[in-house]
Amino acid sequence: MPNTRALHRRPQPRHVAIIMDGNGRWALRRGMPRLAGHARGVERLRGILKACPDLGITHLTLYAFSTENWRRSSDEVSGLMRLFRRYIRKESVKLIEAGVRVRFIGNRHRLDRDLQELMGWLEDETARFTELHVTVAIDYGGRDEIARAAGRAALAVERGEMAAAQLDEAVLDGFMDTAGLPDPDLVLRTSGEVRVSNFLLWQAAYAEYEFLDVCWPDFTPEMLAGCVERYGQRERRYGAVAE
Repeated sequence: MPNTRALHRRPQPRHVAIIMDGNGRWALRRGMPRLAGHARGVERLRGILKACPDLGITHLTLYAFSTENWRRSSDEVSGLMRLFRRYIRKESVKLIEAGVRVRFIGNRHRLDRDLQELMGWLEDETARFTELHVTVAIDYGGRDEIARAAGRAALAVERGEMAAAQLDEAVLDGFMDTAGLPDPDLVLRTSGEVRVSNFLLWQAAYAEYEFLDVCWPDFTPEMLAGCVERYGQRERRYGAVAE
């Protein structure tokens, strides 16, 4: 792993978002069912979460299940939901002991009631923590989030809580699922695919991207550190011209 002291002397991504892609392909290449790859991908999270504080990462957002993933086979979808339940039950104590705050974003109302309750319980149990903020996007799509935020803003106007003329970027940002969270500095996608797949379309407008030719189950803390190091070598201008 790169020297963390050297990393801290460079510009650092405080908020890293990850599209955890390639679980199914990882499994199929090994003659295993797709769900075995998803299970291995869940295990991969432990090491990544543990590495974040040493790398200066204070916020981590994970793309776990998209609005489009409902189109997959019923067996795969139900298997993924079992994995989500198992992860919350199994890892909650470790997350609490480590001082990790967990939030969920997305349209969770389509999820089974018991999973919704587990998610809400974990959010409540970790709400006081500040060591690492982990946001899990489940039944999430960037376009869906923007549409829902616009709907909430329109309702606020209809109720007389604000005037339509007041609606600008800052106000609409407050209606997003991620309200109160910083925008991501760096977005990573594993599996070798080069597309954003409807992830954080609003929030990642000025994020740096890196696409990695490795499936998520093979993504290591050392690889994450390498991404952080390369980020420090980039020049972020936000539309301005370098002096």
